[in-house]
Amino acid sequence: MMLVCGRSGAGAVTAAASLPRLALSRGRRCGRRRRRCTVAAAIGAPELEEGKRATVRSKAGDELEVCRVVNGMWQVSGASWGRAAPAAAVDAMLAYADGGLGTFDMADISARAKEPYLSRARARTAMSPSSAARALSPAPAPPPPQRKIRLRPARCAGFVGPAVETATPGPRAATLASSRGGTESSLAICRVLNGMWQTSGGWGRIDRADAVDAMLAYADAGLSTFDMADHYGPAEDLYGMFINKVRRERPPEMLEQVRGLTKWVPPPVKMTRSYVEENINRSRKRMDVAALDMLQFHWWDYANPGYLDALKHITDLKEEGKIKTVALTNFDTERLQIILENGIPIVSNQVQHSIVDMRPQKKMAELCELTGVKLITYGTVMGGLLSEKFLDTNINIPFAAPPLNTPSLQKYKRMIDAWGGWSLFQALLQTLKKVSLKHGVPISTVAVRYILNQTSVAGSMVGVRLGLSEHIRDTNAILSLLLDEEDMGSIAEASQRGRNLMEVIGDCGDEYRA
Repeated sequence: MMLVCGRSGAGAVTAAASLPRLALSRGRRCGRRRRRCTVAAAIGAPELEEGKRATVRSKAGDELEVCRVVNGMWQVSGASWGRAAPAAAVDAMLAYADGGLGTFDMADISARAKEPYLSRARARTAMSPSSAARALSPAPAPPPPQRKIRLRPARCAGFVGPAVETATPGPRAATLASSRGGTESSLAICRVLNGMWQTSGGWGRIDRADAVDAMLAYADAGLSTFDMADHYGPAEDLYGMFINKVRRERPPEMLEQVRGLTKWVPPPVKMTRSYVEENINRSRKRMDVAALDMLQFHWWDYANPGYLDALKHITDLKEEGKIKTVALTNFDTERLQIILENGIPIVSNQVQHSIVDMRPQKKMAELCELTGVKLITYGTVMGGLLSEKFLDTNINIPFAAPPLNTPSLQKYKRMIDAWGGWSLFQALLQTLKKVSLKHGVPISTVAVRYILNQTSVAGSMVGVRLGLSEHIRDTNAILSLLLDEEDMGSIAEASQRGRNLMEVIGDCGDEYRA
């Protein structure tokens, strides 16, 4: 028996009991084979007594007998609960029906709940008479054919399900482009990127199969841009496994939405054509792609001008179709200008940028505005320090705050010390908390949105602990959050109470070259 609701929320029986037009009467046990309708042991309730079926009637004489414990199917409506494999879902439904829990509640907005699940359940139970008797009431006539909907995840969309046939580009996506060097190059990315530094070690052991499944869940939710590097442990290999699974198990439209951005961080040795190409080919092979969507180049020592040689070889490889777009990571304003003057078609520079670290807005953003280069930011939630978890805590007293037990927490705690210390950081968290309560979102969501609103910022990184934890809903909330002038002003004021890190550390990336 299935109940199709015109609204989401409370179960059908609860809703029926609250309506004055409906009268409830007790009936027989749930299920055709006189099994009791029981609540799962996980709820902690004792076995229910007999007679737990109910009949709901209208004044017009319509009636329906249901089990008084209803199986709710809202959880199949999106990836926030995990990806539901149809075959496994149908088997689970049969198990519930076999246990006497034969009433299922769903809604028209959860198309995946009604079709194909129940149609497949009917097909399976038709071959099993005992299961068929327990699971579903016989239908008087086959349901009318439904319009076939083409499933396609909208770029950076928060809702998972049937997508409109065409999507209008909006603030959820950004296009990085360059016309230097005589050729056009561009790449559309999600404005919130999945950062994969956490696969490099120090955040917990990564199970590869679980990690790939987690990447699929992010992509299914519209968060389809992944950022990695050649030295992030198995990150590039995981992307190769993931992209192959997308090719096999998702429609071609989704493959067109997925982006894999990687970095090359070579030692400051002589940059020959063969050396550069060998390393680029290694990333292409690991990621299993003919052309890298984006190569972001890092250089350790500005005293060695070999970075220009490397970038010229990288540009040649781009012209040969092995790289789609060329970008930088952790370059300062002076070197970015030199690189652009040499005709290198840079589309973006990935830099550290947060409410605490506003250095990119001092000099870098101005050059980016003049040249069209965009910023991709990392460290935007400071490894999780910009969150409720660290609000009203004292990191200087043992056990008075969560442990700084990951490389990112330890790194960004040093930034807080340089900016103004823990007490001033607590005042910043209090300001962010007020804004977050106003909008009904976490502190981290406000922190990322604030940086996305800054000059020349095309996208911001949110680290993902693949297979260990998941924050898809909060991440998608970043893309729909609108901060007003009052919000932006109060956050800016709290940020400016700290030291100017441009004077303390230097320009973007200088923390790596001190």
